[in-house]
Amino acid sequence: MLQWIHFPKSTAVAKYIECYWLIEKLDLNAAFAYPKLNPDPSAHLIITPALQGYQYQYGSNILQGIGSHWLFPHQQTFELDHTEAFIYLGVKFKVGALYSLPITHYCHPILDNVQSANVEHLASDNLLCIESLLQTGRDKPHSCVAQLDRLLLPWLNKATEDQHSAMARKAIALLDTCPITNLSDKLHCSQRTLERSFTKVTGLTMKQYQSMTKLEAMLTYLYQKDAASIDWVDVALKFGFSDQPHLIRQLKKQIGLTPANYVNERSLTIDVYGSVKPS
Repeated sequence: MLQWIHFPKSTAVAKYIECYWLIEKLDLNAAFAYPKLNPDPSAHLIITPALQGYQYQYGSNILQGIGSHWLFPHQQTFELDHTEAFIYLGVKFKVGALYSLPITHYCHPILDNVQSANVEHLASDNLLCIESLLQTGRDKPHSCVAQLDRLLLPWLNKATEDQHSAMARKAIALLDTCPITNLSDKLHCSQRTLERSFTKVTGLTMKQYQSMTKLEAMLTYLYQKDAASIDWVDVALKFGFSDQPHLIRQLKKQIGLTPANYVNERSLTIDVYGSVKPS
């Protein structure tokens, strides 16, 4: 399994893009055939060979197709079909970035969904060869990052900002350290105005966003621990749950597993699209 994550080198690109990532599976016996993808408030543009298939499933809903595609922010846990060999080159956008960017046939916001993507149109480069870009990603990750920066910058330069995107960006910067009830005072606006702008830009309420980021942090923490060393009472307190039963109920609701089942199975990845530390 080949995997990497790198940050954009261009500061102009980094305003909208969190990171680039690549994952390739050649050995059909490697890793899980049906890994699960955590809820994620960010959108991903996933670049693949034109005839490579994909499938995401949650509950009875199956989202499938072929080729490059958008994976929009999702509150659901998606099960992926990784039974065949594949390569994905991903562009992870910052939360709410798609609100400001021009995308053909896109009606913002979209949650819990997947749509085909015309990468050549987004890149504004008629000479773009996806197969060549993917090969560069395999062989020379840093060159691939530089090429993605160059290809995407003309499109990103067409972004349009307004008071809603500015408000949401300020709120996101504070949400990890500031209670939601205190944000409106810090940003000098009403709570209603703040909530409306945040939902308009991200498609999520601030509470939903906080729940998703807390879940990701907790699963990352658990993923790095041996099962025998985990103190569930301590984990509950560390991540802001009132007690251990509250933690169990919330995890069961969000990913369909109890904490113990998650640790034992480890089939739910931290982030299947690049489960290595960014560099």
